[in-house]
Amino acid sequence: MLLDISPLRKHREFRLLYIGQAVSLAGSMLTYVAVPYQIFQITQSSLWVGLLGSAQLVPLLVAGLFGGALADSLDRRRMLVVSELVLALGSAALAINALLPHPSAVFVFVVSALMSGVNGFHRPALEAMTPRLVEREDMPAVAALGSLRHNAAAVGGPALAGLLIAWWGLPTVYVIDVLSFGASVACLVLLHPPPSPVSDHTSSLARIAEGLRYARGRPELIGTYVVDIVAMTFAMPMALFPVMGNQWGGATATGWLFSAMSIGSLATTLLSGWTSRVRRHGAAVVLAAALWGAAVVGLGFASSLPLAMACLIVAGAADMVSGIFRSTIWNQTIPDHLRGRLAGVEMISYMTGPLLGNARAGGLASITNVPFAIASGGALCVLGVLACIPLLPGFWRYESDAQPSRLAPPLSGPSPVGD
Repeated sequence: MLLDISPLRKHREFRLLYIGQAVSLAGSMLTYVAVPYQIFQITQSSLWVGLLGSAQLVPLLVAGLFGGALADSLDRRRMLVVSELVLALGSAALAINALLPHPSAVFVFVVSALMSGVNGFHRPALEAMTPRLVEREDMPAVAALGSLRHNAAAVGGPALAGLLIAWWGLPTVYVIDVLSFGASVACLVLLHPPPSPVSDHTSSLARIAEGLRYARGRPELIGTYVVDIVAMTFAMPMALFPVMGNQWGGATATGWLFSAMSIGSLATTLLSGWTSRVRRHGAAVVLAAALWGAAVVGLGFASSLPLAMACLIVAGAADMVSGIFRSTIWNQTIPDHLRGRLAGVEMISYMTGPLLGNARAGGLASITNVPFAIASGGALCVLGVLACIPLLPGFWRYESDAQPSRLAPPLSGPSPVGD
């Protein structure tokens, strides 16, 4: 079945939001590659590339919780506009730093951490506002369009970033990202905002606590968070892409490594019709996460760029399968009045693992070697997610009670520095 684009035709506000975010995401994917590549070029250390994730984690944890609470009470369009402007300033600062004779790695760390914090306000506002711009029956098509937008940018953006860095240098990449935020802000300004959420004058901390209590009481939600964090913490290899790319062709090869997983994700999205016939969503998440780990083990033994890309394509496909069912579980169990808060929790869950995983991979590679850091992480991932079967029996047995038409690809995934 062809992609349903009817929400873009029917809803002007959704069309503006979609176009603006597509341009912004494409630009952010350039920065997603440029930042770790620049850190490696300055420091020549995979450890420093891995620590970049640690620097981004703390502001993301704090801002994600408060951003979700604010998205349930403030003007979401205004939150998006302010977030995009601040992210644009961050990319501009990175461009200026890259133009210096001796760019500062510490400055890149600081700006990246701040941009990660801003994402904690941007993403919940975006996730909470989108359903208010379309009709309820449009949501499966909206989710599919969102998945297409993410995967297209994640495939093309990193590959293009590698070429741009090789041809014109890092400053050009950052400037393009700044311009992409400008296009997004223009679309948001033209958008007629939906009514603001009704504020109950409850404090932000109380709203955060309400969202966390709801998540804690749903074992199917806890399972999605735990399995994804375990899989990504042990097996996320992206911090090592710059050093791997250096031995296979430099910036261009690095860009292809960053794109490879999204190629698998995009292929899975286009061939995801079979997911509507799967009822054991918890089991599907666990098994897909185990396949992700097995593919990363293979990556550790890859001796060439094509073999590495093949393993990453399989890993990306497995991660997308997991993401499809995690997203479906979230959509089935989260009520509308908690979507902003739970979007913040969701964002923290799927970004914490990759950030910690990059720190683990970079640190271990610095004291052992790159193949061991990757393969051992993949093996621990397989063992860790399979251990979730006896430890989370309710999640393993969880079955969908939704109709097949509600199943849709997710909007989540490893996120760039700003999107």
